[in-house]
Amino acid sequence: MQIKATSVDTVIIYFGDKIDEQIALNVQKAYSNLLNLNLEGVYEIIPSYTSIYIHYDILYYDFSSFKELLTKKLDLNTTLKYCSKLINIDVYYDKEVGFDLENISKKTSLSISEIIEIHSSKIYTVYAIGFLPGFAYLGDVSKKIDISRLDTPRKIVPKGSVAIANNQTTVYPQDSPGGWNIIGKTAYEFFDKNLENLSNLKVGNKVKFNPISKDEFIKQGGVL
Repeated sequence: MQIKATSVDTVIIYFGDKIDEQIALNVQKAYSNLLNLNLEGVYEIIPSYTSIYIHYDILYYDFSSFKELLTKKLDLNTTLKYCSKLINIDVYYDKEVGFDLENISKKTSLSISEIIEIHSSKIYTVYAIGFLPGFAYLGDVSKKIDISRLDTPRKIVPKGSVAIANNQTTVYPQDSPGGWNIIGKTAYEFFDKNLENLSNLKVGNKVKFNPISKDEFIKQGGVL
């Protein structure tokens, strides 16, 4: 792990150079610690898969003093244990709610049933949570259905939409704009304003998507 200056008032803490389960956990833990420290003179803290970007006030710190502070406070050399809780999420996979299933089928030369089987057969890892509260980045999607984002993002993606893009999968926790390929829908609640991190998922959790019928989806509170 390294701390490097990217300008006179910004640094990046690097935890690795690839998307990795342990790296993702270290990033998330360090990010949480930084927020809890509530350091004076820090304007912005932005986590990614492998690093944390920090914008600070040069009237409070120069790079050397800020690096020393971060090293001391975050204990960056400590390896953190991974949280491997498995969460099962029921999904109604169908063209009725999976608006991009046909397009994915054309691009991959797979049938819709094959796409569903491939997506639901894997256990995914929560690598990061961001963009929206409760929006979890899960990986890794099978290369057989690994496709890019939509050329033109939708103005509104319905809450609960299950989607894939760029080797990742996710569930939209609320109605929002988005450019991922929608393949199904779930009634599972990803966003909870009563939780500290606003999400029922944490970095390191494992997620399994399970196909269900339309009737079962509606019975669980799902909305078409």
